[in-house]
Amino acid sequence: MPLDPQVQAVLEAAKKANVAELWQLTPHDARAEYLRRTTRLKVDVDIHRFEDREIDGPGGPIPIRIYTPRELEEGEKLPVLVWYHGGGYVIGDLDTHDSVCRALANEADCIVVAVDYRLAPEHKFPSAVDDCEAALKWVAKHAKEINADGTRIAVGGDSAGGNLATVVSILARDAGFPNIVFQLLIYPVTAPEPETKSHHAFAEGYLLTRKTITWFFTHYLRSSKDTKDFRYAPLEADDLSSLPPALIIVEYAEAMIHAGNRVRLSNYEGMVHGFYLMGGMVDASRRAVSESAAMLREAFAPAGE
Repeated sequence: MPLDPQVQAVLEAAKKANVAELWQLTPHDARAEYLRRTTRLKVDVDIHRFEDREIDGPGGPIPIRIYTPRELEEGEKLPVLVWYHGGGYVIGDLDTHDSVCRALANEADCIVVAVDYRLAPEHKFPSAVDDCEAALKWVAKHAKEINADGTRIAVGGDSAGGNLATVVSILARDAGFPNIVFQLLIYPVTAPEPETKSHHAFAEGYLLTRKTITWFFTHYLRSSKDTKDFRYAPLEADDLSSLPPALIIVEYAEAMIHAGNRVRLSNYEGMVHGFYLMGGMVDASRRAVSESAAMLREAFAPAGE
């Protein structure tokens, strides 16, 4: 399958600029580089209001950003999406995914709460999981405070964030709280480091390289034993049944379907990992965000509508 011409242009520009591989950098420098890249590729999106807060977490305060798409009527509550950013558990923050969160809030007409969970290697697995679960519970318990409807909560994220959204859905199911109505999973990480044909065939030249993936895993995991923990690799979970409906943009769908869940798989051909954040240069990125928002609106709609 040939690359989309707009994606090809992004890759060629990166090559021409001699952009450093993330694995060649320190985590601190890689975070700054990732922010520069996402800033260059994003589409500018206005939002009615956003607010930065800190909430209590298991390892200290967790920064969150709350997006409200429009002026609300007295007493009006909107459904809410809890968003976990990607970045291999090592890079990424509230700013790298700000544009996507704004677009999802606007197009899905929902509150979005973005979570700035702890990053590796300063905080190894399962610190990110613990923060994401704590943030989800906070949203459920404080929904009214942020003008959200606590009975209509979705979780979502891209790449590592998609992994975290998957994991907290399993944890919420097992705990019986909160009730999640939908999962928005953008090329989620769901298995241990894959030794597949594509992993080798596309190891170089597509922004996310094999060496960078290994660099992420090395920083995040405490030992190889963690690869068998479902909180890292959801496909290792004993039970994937009774999970919320999901939109999965590439990967993970087959296991969810076999477990009896409602799943829509959407495959964007000619793309590369990370395309969801390229709305300023890649048309398919904006289409994917719009598809995500449409599925959220459908999931949030009251029964019978």
